Amino acid sequence: MKLTHMTAVELGTAIREKKVTVEEAVQAVFDVIEEKEERLNCYVTLDREGAFRKAKEIQSRIDRGELTGPLAGVPVAIKDNMCTKGMLTTCSSRILRNFVPTYSAEAVLRLEEAGAVILGKTNMDEFAMGSTTETSAFGPTRNPWNEGHVPGGSSGGSAAAVAAEECFLALGSDTGGSIRQPASFCGVVGMKPTYGTVSRYGLIAYGSSLDQIGPICKDVTDCAVLLETIASYDNKDSTSIKRDDLDFTSALTEGVAGMKIGIPRGYFARGIAPDVSKAVLEAADVWKQSGAEVEEFDLSLVEYAIPTYYTIAAAEASSNLERFDGIKYGYRAQDFQGLHDMYKRTRSQGFGEEVKRRIMLGSFVLSSGYYDAYYLKALRVKALIKKAFDEAFARYDLILGPAAPTTAPELGKSLQDPIKMYLSDVYTISVNLAGLPGMTLPCGFDGSGLPIGVQLIGDCFEEKKLIRAAYTYEKARGPLGRCGEVK
Repeated sequence: MKLTHMTAVELGTAIREKKVTVEEAVQAVFDVIEEKEERLNCYVTLDREGAFRKAKEIQSRIDRGELTGPLAGVPVAIKDNMCTKGMLTTCSSRILRNFVPTYSAEAVLRLEEAGAVILGKTNMDEFAMGSTTETSAFGPTRNPWNEGHVPGGSSGGSAAAVAAEECFLALGSDTGGSIRQPASFCGVVGMKPTYGTVSRYGLIAYGSSLDQIGPICKDVTDCAVLLETIASYDNKDSTSIKRDDLDFTSALTEGVAGMKIGIPRGYFARGIAPDVSKAVLEAADVWKQSGAEVEEFDLSLVEYAIPTYYTIAAAEASSNLERFDGIKYGYRAQDFQGLHDMYKRTRSQGFGEEVKRRIMLGSFVLSSGYYDAYYLKALRVKALIKKAFDEAFARYDLILGPAAPTTAPELGKSLQDPIKMYLSDVYTISVNLAGLPGMTLPCGFDGSGLPIGVQLIGDCFEEKKLIRAAYTYEKARGPLGRCGEVK
């Protein structure tokens, strides 16, 4: 087997058994990067020198028996909105093009402690605002399954890098589906944990009440291992939750007998592509044949999720991005007259169109006279959406549906109509509004050979149910084929 065809867990095992060295693993990945990266543009920053230096250090620690975990020596990629000490962190924005943090995000530190080798930082929609990884100041990332299509967003660089074997696994962040939707478009596994499970310390915020770091991987086993590695209570993050059930790998068992899975009827109404609907319902049949009880039900308030999400997310973004003013760090305009003109020119030149659009929308809904009419109303609807999910989980263990209404659109098509791009998040954003865990895994291909993902949604703190159901499906489904080998 080619080295980069391995999963992260298989590679970690091979390294511990001395069948392969850490340096060989890192070299194999950089060989793929050299071959594909110029076309795909998965990375904003690559640290080849640092990765090989770290590989030698980790190899010696493995040889001394100091590192024995499943990810020791495994090359990983980090989404470019997570701080990495001494390594450029830009959020794929011109305004942070020269920002080098003096500390690392907690999730990154936990990966380093586990012995993972960080290759670099992946491309993303600017400040995570977008669904296609086309709003990046460093150009779009291309889908490795078909380079004329987008990889999804905003974690498109991470998902494309995993699919293209330019890393073994990656970290993404999910504010409204930014892990699960690109995982669907790129034919990989992606998971958004329950809000508060993974520390947000060092994650450059877009929507603070919605953002959550999570894994993007080749299979469910890698996903469980990576989540177990990065999940922890962190007193540096006020939204972090103390949990005593973080042994996610214990859920890697087959069997869904007695599990009840609900399918919202509204998810299969208008707007969904026939190929997507067919593949997702065929996946539901696999769970049914594996012993689960699967039935349709009505999930109320779903139609209000998009306006609610974009009102709340834009409001939080306008507040969070206030700090980028050219004073403390990042880009500063050159020609200006006085302080206020410097602010205006810096932000006008430094931010892209989509970021400006969301800042303006957020400032509007928070402004005097509109706060009650829009923002407060959105918070009330958010509470009603959470209540609707609570009622659903009183009857069902999991909720099943598509991750996106279509497969990956062509490059350039989505940005022509921002509203259409926003509507593509219809199946994912309610999970963030309710703080729930969600998981996407590949379930087939459309007529053009583009991947389709099925999404599982669990109740708060029920990641183990998601992992068990996903693992059962993965084993029953069998291999779907590797990127580049399926047409």
